[in-house]
Amino acid sequence: MLPVNPCLGFTLKCGAAAVVLAYGLLTMDASAQAWAQEAPEGKTDAVALGLTYKADVSGVVAGGVSKAGRFLDDLELTAEFSLEDLVGWSAAKVYGHLLSNTGGVPNDLAGTLQGIDNIEVGRPRAKLYQLWLEQEFADGRASLLTGLYDLNSEFYQTESAGLLIAPAFGIGSELAATGPNGPSIFPSTALALRARWDVADGQRIQGAVLNASAGVFGDPGGVDTSFDSGALLVGEWVHSGDLSVRVGAWRYTETQDDIRDTDSFGAPVQRNAQGVYASLEGPLGSFGDSSLTGFLRAGAADGQTSPYVGGWQAGVLASPVFASRPDSAFSFGLNQGLINSRQRANDRDLGVASARGESAIEITYADKVGENLTLQPDLQVIHNPAADTERDAVVVATLRATLEY
Repeated sequence: MLPVNPCLGFTLKCGAAAVVLAYGLLTMDASAQAWAQEAPEGKTDAVALGLTYKADVSGVVAGGVSKAGRFLDDLELTAEFSLEDLVGWSAAKVYGHLLSNTGGVPNDLAGTLQGIDNIEVGRPRAKLYQLWLEQEFADGRASLLTGLYDLNSEFYQTESAGLLIAPAFGIGSELAATGPNGPSIFPSTALALRARWDVADGQRIQGAVLNASAGVFGDPGGVDTSFDSGALLVGEWVHSGDLSVRVGAWRYTETQDDIRDTDSFGAPVQRNAQGVYASLEGPLGSFGDSSLTGFLRAGAADGQTSPYVGGWQAGVLASPVFASRPDSAFSFGLNQGLINSRQRANDRDLGVASARGESAIEITYADKVGENLTLQPDLQVIHNPAADTERDAVVVATLRATLEY
């Protein structure tokens, strides 16, 4: 008799639950669209709903802890309410974002530091991911936003890296690995206040104050309103044009544990966690039927409170790949997470031949095969996984299916 994987029943149940939930949300979406069509003139933009469902089959085909595969998925429902259209509150809107993740953890098989799939979570659950209010001023040139807010939705963002699946292309690992339980990014946000000001054409400055402790409704403990762990401060200057430029800095108001140094009582020395980052993004011309867009970005951190001292990412997006397939897109990306000396010393104490960093190559292609369905095969090769020079490179293959409404 064949052995039964104890995770299989859980995965099938989660998958079935996701399908039922998706059906319900689709029904809600259709009803909302019908309501909008029947609404009085001038009210048709009062509510905008969106539904995205991603399902990944991801597996290690070479190297890694085990050559096996995992199924995981991500279901998101968004709603944006124009308060001006609904109640006459000028230039204000409310945004809500529900999130449900189920399935396995493919990085348990790959054993990397930076992760291999940007919808992977350690604990499957449904949650209220974002809920914020934004008020615009000065004819839309400035705004204030407050509520549960995803930092990566506007900061440390590289649009042309959006097709790539590796988490390092979403936000730099040197920032993603900070805070008591991670900053206010996927899969849990935090209470925040964000200010934005378009100081001139194509010139923007923005800043945010976020609770250092992330947590939302659906997480254990829910939303942290105490700010006992302090705040994360982030500022960014953005130049938009043919060449887009971002320069940002971040710092926590409360000190954090040094990952190696201790005081005379054996307690971790307290350090300030902080860092900077910058990115360039712009057109590279064309190749055949494709328009090419490239990006390059890098970040540096204090190198004392997390395993990383910095990292960099670079890549190219080609779209469309074929003139006959207007929704086709191809992307190629490189990334490296640089490990600090403290983490390398810790690794050596454990007998690990520590490398200066973990690096990866990713290639991916996506194309619509229906009105709402996109299929995306993806291949990643991770060199020095977990920054261990004695481990073989890990090769990960993923197939992603995305439904959007």
